[in-house]
Amino acid sequence: MNKLSVPSKIALAVLALLAAAGFGCWIYQQIGGLGVTGMNNSTSWGLYIALFMFFVGLSAGGLIVASSAHVFNIEPFKRVSVPAIITSIVCICCAGLFVLIDLGGIVRVWRLFTGPNPTSPLVWDITVITIYLTINVLDLYWLTKGDEHKVNVLSRIALPVAILVHSVTAWIFGLQIAKAWYSAIMAPIFVASACDSGLALLLVCLVALNASGLFSFDRTLMKSLAGLLAVFIAVDGFFIGCECLTMAYPGAGESAALAEMVAGRTAPFFWFEVLGGLLLPFLLLVFSKNREKTGIVVFASVMVVLGVCCKRLWLLFTSFVYPNVAGANGITLGSQVAQADPFAMWSTVGTYAPTGVELTIALGTISLGALAFVVLSRRFLGADAEE
Repeated sequence: MNKLSVPSKIALAVLALLAAAGFGCWIYQQIGGLGVTGMNNSTSWGLYIALFMFFVGLSAGGLIVASSAHVFNIEPFKRVSVPAIITSIVCICCAGLFVLIDLGGIVRVWRLFTGPNPTSPLVWDITVITIYLTINVLDLYWLTKGDEHKVNVLSRIALPVAILVHSVTAWIFGLQIAKAWYSAIMAPIFVASACDSGLALLLVCLVALNASGLFSFDRTLMKSLAGLLAVFIAVDGFFIGCECLTMAYPGAGESAALAEMVAGRTAPFFWFEVLGGLLLPFLLLVFSKNREKTGIVVFASVMVVLGVCCKRLWLLFTSFVYPNVAGANGITLGSQVAQADPFAMWSTVGTYAPTGVELTIALGTISLGALAFVVLSRRFLGADAEE
C-alpha cells in the first residue's frame, strides 16, 4: 500500500483534530440541549437537517452510477463502481449522523424501534436508509471479491432503492401541507439534484484518488462521466424552473416564499445555486473539449456540489421565514437569547443563524466522513494500485 506523504499526514491530522473538536461540541450539546444551537420555535430544523438532505443526495448519486453500470452493462462505468460505493457509504453514514445529532435526546433513540409510527415519512426514511446502507456494504464486499453475478443481481435492487431513498427524504418535506415544501414534484427535484451532486462528488474523488496513485482514471472515462453530469445538471435546472414557474403563476399563493427565494434572506443561496451551481457548470461541460480538461471538470463539479448544498439551505429555510400563525404577538422564539430579552420574546418572522457549536459539530462530522473515505479507499483500492 502506498505510503502517505508528509502533506497527506498533515491533512489527516487536521481532519482528526476537527473531528475531535466536533465530538467535544456534540457532548456539550448533549449537556446543554438544543438551546445551544441557533434553532428556536420558529425554525425547528437547522443546519443539521439541511446537511442531512445534502449528504443523502450525495450518497444516492454514487450508488445510482455504480448500480446503473451493472444493470445496463456499461463497461467503462463499471471501472468506478468501487470508488462510487465507498463514496456512497461514507455519505449515507454522514447523513445518518446528522439525524442523530439533531435529536436532542439521543438516549431515547431506541423509541424509534420500539414505538415507530408507520404513517410517518421519518420512519419510512429510517427504514429505507438502513436497507440502503446494507445494500452498499454488500455491494462493496462482492465487488472486491469479484463476484460479478451477485453484484449484478444486487444492482437491480440497489438502483430503485437509491432512487427511493432520496424520494422518501423528499416526502418528509413534500407531504407537509403547512409549509411551502408542499409540492408534488419534490421527489423528482431531490432525485435530480442527487444525480448531479453525487456524480460531481464522485468525479472530484476520482481525480483525487488518481493523483494519490490509488486509482487509475483516464481522460476518456472522465469525459464520459462529465458529459453525463452535464445532462443531470440540465434535468435538475428544468425541475427547478418548473417549480419556480408554478410558484410565480398568479393565484398560486406562493408569492411570499418566491420573494424570499429571489430577493429575500435566502436569495444569495438561491442565486448561487442557479448561476454558480447550474448555469456555469453546464456552460463549461456542454463543450466536448472542456470535458477533457481535468481542471475544468473538477471546478465545474465542485460548483455543482456547492450549488446543491445552497439548494438545501434555501429550500429548508425559506419555509421557516413566516411562522404559520396570524396576528400579534406571533410565537415565542424559545431561545436562550429571547428569554434574556423580554422585547425579543415574540416573533412574527422566523430567524435563524447557526451557532459556533453547530458549525463545529457539522465540520467535525464532515471531517470524520473524509477520514472514513481515506481509510476505506486505502483498504479497498490500495491493493489494486500496487498491482
